[in-house]
Amino acid sequence: MAQDTPVTQHFIRQIVQADRASGKHGGQVVTRFPPEPNGYLHLGHAKSICLNFGLAAEFAGRCHLRFDDTNPAREDPEYVQAIQDDVRWLGFNWDTLRHASDYFAVFYLGAEKLIRLGLAYVDDLDAEQMRAYRGTLTEPGRNSPFRERGSEESLDLFRRMRAGEFADGSRTLRAKIDMSAGNINLRDPAIYRIRKVTHQNTGDVWPIYPMYDYAHCVSDAVEGITHSLCTLEFEDHRPLYDWFLRQLDLPGDPALTAPLREKGLWLPPGTPQQIEFARGNISYTVMSKRKLLALVQDKLVDGWDDPRMPTLSGLRRRGYTPAAIRMFWERIGISKQNSLIDLGVLEGCAREDLDVRAPRRMAVLDPLKLVIGNLPDSHAERLAFANHPKDAAQGTRSVPFARDLWIERDDFMEAPVKGFHRLVPGGEVRLRGVGIVRCVDVVRRGDGAIAEVRCMLDPETRHGMAGAERKVKGTIHWVSARDAVTAEVRLYDRLFNVPDPDDETGGLTYRDHLNPHSRRVVTGYIEPAAAGLAAEDRCQFERLGYFVADRHDHAHGRPVFNRVVTLRDSWAKPAAS
Repeated sequence: MAQDTPVTQHFIRQIVQADRASGKHGGQVVTRFPPEPNGYLHLGHAKSICLNFGLAAEFAGRCHLRFDDTNPAREDPEYVQAIQDDVRWLGFNWDTLRHASDYFAVFYLGAEKLIRLGLAYVDDLDAEQMRAYRGTLTEPGRNSPFRERGSEESLDLFRRMRAGEFADGSRTLRAKIDMSAGNINLRDPAIYRIRKVTHQNTGDVWPIYPMYDYAHCVSDAVEGITHSLCTLEFEDHRPLYDWFLRQLDLPGDPALTAPLREKGLWLPPGTPQQIEFARGNISYTVMSKRKLLALVQDKLVDGWDDPRMPTLSGLRRRGYTPAAIRMFWERIGISKQNSLIDLGVLEGCAREDLDVRAPRRMAVLDPLKLVIGNLPDSHAERLAFANHPKDAAQGTRSVPFARDLWIERDDFMEAPVKGFHRLVPGGEVRLRGVGIVRCVDVVRRGDGAIAEVRCMLDPETRHGMAGAERKVKGTIHWVSARDAVTAEVRLYDRLFNVPDPDDETGGLTYRDHLNPHSRRVVTGYIEPAAAGLAAEDRCQFERLGYFVADRHDHAHGRPVFNRVVTLRDSWAKPAAS
């Protein structure tokens, strides 16, 4: 990982430090990032990625990337590849790449062990009946009529489930714990269900698949994970996590891990500890995979990598840097308190990072012609501009200057309002890097709209001349009309127009809060040096914002730029008067 992110203290780091000091887990730190390959990673996943990989790197440990592929009906190889690409792009590399399906034989042997110990049974209740027997938060559950099935009968039925004898959903293997437990997760949770679905890695070998709560803790144990870091919704699942590990005792039962040795996947099993932290909920976004998938499928966005999406692939295409995302999560920190994080903090991190690294270029997105009347039509020269005002090491570039220029339309106002300090009839303004011009005329089209403004350049205010330091209130940017390159510029903004689009008060849904102005495409003019940028190169269009050359559509002769962020937060609430 790039070492450009400052380390701040938080409670998980303190736990790891204490464990190392006491010699717990042999002083080792082994973490994992275990996504389900049923969608693209988003900003919330980035928090877990930064935490797990960051801690492993900090304490000279290991971090595994493990695909939780126990639900084949929802998984896709496209997502597997995208997840790997996103983790690498964010700046991390895994020590070991694994799949939960690597351990299917271990899960199965562990389930048989629980049956033999009298701690699991095959249940014939269907899903609806099982929910009815489960009880509520205020009422205990009732024992299934099949709970007292003998171990031999349950073992026989389970093996027949494995052989594919029974229909989907007709039988379930359940742990036998306590149907009156206050924690509903301990009320005889399901361990295996029948799903005759082809698996991306194992094909049709397995007609039964383990449930997440069972597969997750066993996967952690067989990989020797020391600190299993989960979000807060798994806090109530921790007693079940620990119960499975106690009963199976993987470190003390080599028969269970024999399939790993046979497949060359052997890692000394351990007893991991689960630690929970608050997930990252961010304003003006939704991060439910189900909702993000619906946005894609219903063509409300242009795919998973639409620059308005909170997916890592979308943020990458938008032009956010990995460093900005890492900075954001380090700045937010790790806690046990759920909260709604202001998206403006992430945008601020992007500005902070890009201000340092992004070279400057000039572009005009809403063009108005400016003609300098005291220069000949053939006038042509090249001016030296610094690529970055705060970093001389980035060097200079040559910018063409001619009589006819493009300026931003809102840099001229025929009837100026109070406080307007740019170009007005009879007024003066400084052209960036050129000198001071005075507006002498306005030329209109037949419909009365302004076609161009005509100015006179004060030659004494040019660089090196006696009047170069003469003060005027406004400075505007420009591009040479003769030399400018036409570009498609996509002005992206927040996808939703309310801070909490998940709030369904009044019967509204997140779809009702889509921002109709979240994407606007304009044709602009850019200086030649901007057109020469490669795909995914970022720059600041002076006075306009930070932009990136689109990673897919930008090409030589056809530049396409996406706005990353504006120079200032346009969503910030005005200060109270």
